[in-house]
Amino acid sequence: MSGENEHSITAGFPERIVCLTEETTETLYLLGEQDRIVGISGYTVRPREARSKPKVSAFTSARLDRIEQLRPDLVLAFSDLQADIAAELIRRGLTVMTFNQRSVKEILQVIRTLADLVGAPHKGRALVSELSSGLEAIEASARRFPHRPRVFFEEWKDPLISGIQWVEELVELAGGETVFPELRHKRLGRDRIVEPDAVLSRDPEVIIASWCGIKVNKDRIRQRAGWSEMAAVRRRRIYEIKSTYILQPGPAALTEGLRQLHLILARVSGFEVDVRLRPSERVDPDLKSPVPGETVTRNK
Repeated sequence: MSGENEHSITAGFPERIVCLTEETTETLYLLGEQDRIVGISGYTVRPREARSKPKVSAFTSARLDRIEQLRPDLVLAFSDLQADIAAELIRRGLTVMTFNQRSVKEILQVIRTLADLVGAPHKGRALVSELSSGLEAIEASARRFPHRPRVFFEEWKDPLISGIQWVEELVELAGGETVFPELRHKRLGRDRIVEPDAVLSRDPEVIIASWCGIKVNKDRIRQRAGWSEMAAVRRRRIYEIKSTYILQPGPAALTEGLRQLHLILARVSGFEVDVRLRPSERVDPDLKSPVPGETVTRNK
């Protein structure tokens, strides 16, 4: 038996991990356990240094032979969308854990679970505490808004899909009121499809769009039949948040994604965000341009 195998058995924790989605990769980096990662999703952009790891998958497809060659002792997957990949890897004798988090609470639970899996429970608790404090700080700031705007979060363009649960929860933490709260618990995208007329009837004051993998076309949104009468369109309140910040259920959504939501909603509400709560990544360029008729309340 090789020394490497002896160490693995003695330690009792996985040492060669393949992450098929970005959020588990980012979590392991934040835990300081990135050396265990031997393969990642090709869509991974956070953190940047992770891009040097071997890329073995897209989202609904994977290079199964390449994953086998990496000899992982654990493969991490996400949701029903990767069920077929997980099943085939299991048939090939690999150990697979598939998470299925949909809410903010479940995202934090996954972080704790992942920390336990790699033998770093204390780091996991510390990270969850840090993330929870960030959520509370944004929520406290949002309570000072003079107005909580009605928000339509557009997760996809055709068909129109409203926000998944963790996104809708983050919108509310950030200071908005979602216009389709009854759909948030629908775990599948097809169950959150809405008709354009239904969105128009609820007259959102702001539209926040994130089209997974492609740039949002704001002109396309404005030109939908009847939408010129919508408050969000009339007031030029259509914003984009990149999917890597908000549509992956992990640390990015709870930090950068939430901060971008908060900045958008603060602007719409006429409230200036404390510099300590501002995003650190690139935001929608329209947030840097003044909108006629809008005033700002200083955050004192």
